[in-house]
Amino acid sequence: MSTAEFTGLTEQVRLLAEGRTTSAALVRESLERIDATQSTLNAFRCTRAEQATLEAEEADRRLAAGERLPLLGVPVAVKDDTDVAGLPTLFGCRGEAPPAAADGESVRKLREAGAVIVGKTNACELGQWPFTEGPAFGATRNPWNTGHTPGGSSGGSAAAVAAGLVPAALGSDGAGSIRIPAGWTHLVGIKPQRGRVSVHPHIDAFQGLAVNGPLARTVADAALLLDAASGPHPEDLNQPRPIQAVEAARREPGRLRIALAWRPPFTATRPAIHPDVRRAVTSIAEALARLGHHVEEERPRYGLIGLSFVPRATSGVAEIAAIHPDPSMLDPRTRSAMRNGKRLSGRALRIARAREARQHSRIGAIFDRYDVVLAPTAAAPPPRIGAFDGKSAWQTDKTMAAACPYAWPWNVLGWPGVNVPAGFTRDGLPVGAQLLGHAGTEELLISLAAQLEDDQRWYEHTPGAAGALGAAAGTPDGLMPDTAPAGGAPVEQ
Repeated sequence: MSTAEFTGLTEQVRLLAEGRTTSAALVRESLERIDATQSTLNAFRCTRAEQATLEAEEADRRLAAGERLPLLGVPVAVKDDTDVAGLPTLFGCRGEAPPAAADGESVRKLREAGAVIVGKTNACELGQWPFTEGPAFGATRNPWNTGHTPGGSSGGSAAAVAAGLVPAALGSDGAGSIRIPAGWTHLVGIKPQRGRVSVHPHIDAFQGLAVNGPLARTVADAALLLDAASGPHPEDLNQPRPIQAVEAARREPGRLRIALAWRPPFTATRPAIHPDVRRAVTSIAEALARLGHHVEEERPRYGLIGLSFVPRATSGVAEIAAIHPDPSMLDPRTRSAMRNGKRLSGRALRIARAREARQHSRIGAIFDRYDVVLAPTAAAPPPRIGAFDGKSAWQTDKTMAAACPYAWPWNVLGWPGVNVPAGFTRDGLPVGAQLLGHAGTEELLISLAAQLEDDQRWYEHTPGAAGALGAAAGTPDGLMPDTAPAGGAPVEQ
């Protein structure tokens, strides 16, 4: 049978178990949609059509024999910062790289759960920016309005899920790189507790800032992918206690105390929240109050947390860029970050890492009075494609900090956060709100997000309705995957 583009992960698992579709059909349709939208959305860096087709056929044999696994036969995608055996891990860079000899641990877990990896999604160069553009692959575009970015750095994963190319995808988040594109494409995006989803073969990715996590259209789908991908590698530095995300999505959160945090931490940019973002996040706060939670404005005591973020982020860029075979091919802004990272990799980095325990205590004090922090995911709607072109490293950082001041502190802390769709601007662009918790509280955040989803029913809105919005805004139309022009298929490795 043919399946709809927006059939979710949980529903596809059910259809396969009931024999109402086949893995071969799901994977074929996913690959066809990827191919048909590559010249417009440009979500994928590479696909693995032949291997995925064979794996789907094997999954069908296993299903027919009565085997059941959490994701057996379901197509998913992973971001191109994560190793998939047989494919290069280019992480948004130009040039060539040898194919990975083995799967990264998170991919190994997904395969163990039965998932079929159809390809790797685009990411900006070394995951540094909230847009997914670059000379290595062009521009990845937002399915809601293709004149705008889906965000970054997990923009390819977000675009792929929002457009229905795959039911869910894995991304990574080092400064909001799951939550920001999820907010800008009307998705649920979970940044889990540090160590929840392994980043192995990296031991301490981006000096502990970066984690892997799911993007999906519903809380249940995101929870299912999170459970499947979770679990430490024996060499991982951080090994939090296990959770049951799927079970959490099925239970009520109880009556919670929620702090609405409008003021971001100090940056040199004085960010101003866009009025449509404020309106949308206010509507989420009002919905939570209507659901019985106590919501009031409060601000975490962030202090000068940016002094810890910058050495860790730039040192992480320097470490991963050092393995590039030809650094001259990297973006000048990347080379600037590399120089800063090398300069800050000594005493400044040690001090930054040592501050984390005090930051946990100071910022975590808000959880003595509240259970959850609610904040905008970004201060602005998704920028237009090319908005960062030609900017220097300093200009890019300043513009980025003004647009996205809310997400990165939780990467310094290593604590979990969940983006939930908050609605749309008057021009029809998606914006998000984030639910933030202290260490190991993913289950609470997921339960709250699921309750909010039952009330808001955001999954009923898909980019297909956005076609006229793009034209009205004077940009290319929003995209329905099944009506996109064909051509420009990704290269199979």
